[in-house]
Amino acid sequence: MLKKWNVTIPELSGDTPRKAYIYLPDSWEENTEMRYPVLYMFDSHNIFLDEDATFGKSWGMKKFLDETEKELIVVAVECNHQGNRRLCEYAPFSYRNKEHGHIQGTAPILMDWLVNKLKPYIDVNYPTLPDREHTAIAGSSMGGLIALYGSLTYNHVFQRAACLSPSLWVCPRKVLAMIAGSAMAPDSTIYLDYGEHELCNHRGNLRILRRTAGALLKKEANLTFRIIPNGNHSEASWEKQIPVFMECLGL
Repeated sequence: MLKKWNVTIPELSGDTPRKAYIYLPDSWEENTEMRYPVLYMFDSHNIFLDEDATFGKSWGMKKFLDETEKELIVVAVECNHQGNRRLCEYAPFSYRNKEHGHIQGTAPILMDWLVNKLKPYIDVNYPTLPDREHTAIAGSSMGGLIALYGSLTYNHVFQRAACLSPSLWVCPRKVLAMIAGSAMAPDSTIYLDYGEHELCNHRGNLRILRRTAGALLKKEANLTFRIIPNGNHSEASWEKQIPVFMECLGL
């Protein structure tokens, strides 16, 4: 079952509504005493349904969950589509480059809202297992970067994270400093990947990926690091990784 409703994030976009989505397993209707792990994701419009996706192709998450009958709740919220607001909302820190210009990073505000407002609402109104062990976070591209940030900064909330094609290249030094300065528990599980055909999209991609993987291993994270053969920067490619990262995260 997939439900949609409008939410606002006043600190980021005032009263402008954006879509939130929640996927609930069918088994809940049969047994209302059931409780489920929760996966929080970004770019909700691109996650579940092709008809909602920006470029007409989603991750196909609803289809995957329906077919596999996963005992899992998935919650995702739409990004801000105005100008470069998505980049700002998903950036843990401010940066400047030729491609994006100056980006004022407001991911700390978004993650504070997600952890302290959205998650409590979900836990009260839906059949969740709210503890850290049963709470995960995932995203791709800039969504993969904020998923990594969320797993580090709110490690007491998220034990597991999937970071697909994360935009580590926007500020490599700050990414590495963020990992080094985190208080990551050694039982944390991180899935990190990048597509073979997107490695050349940005200078130094492979180097920062390797260094990020090394930094996470230094923190004793349970890390899965993959370069996807024939993978590229697209929802179609990320869709193919769903079974893999679900298995790696133990969901």
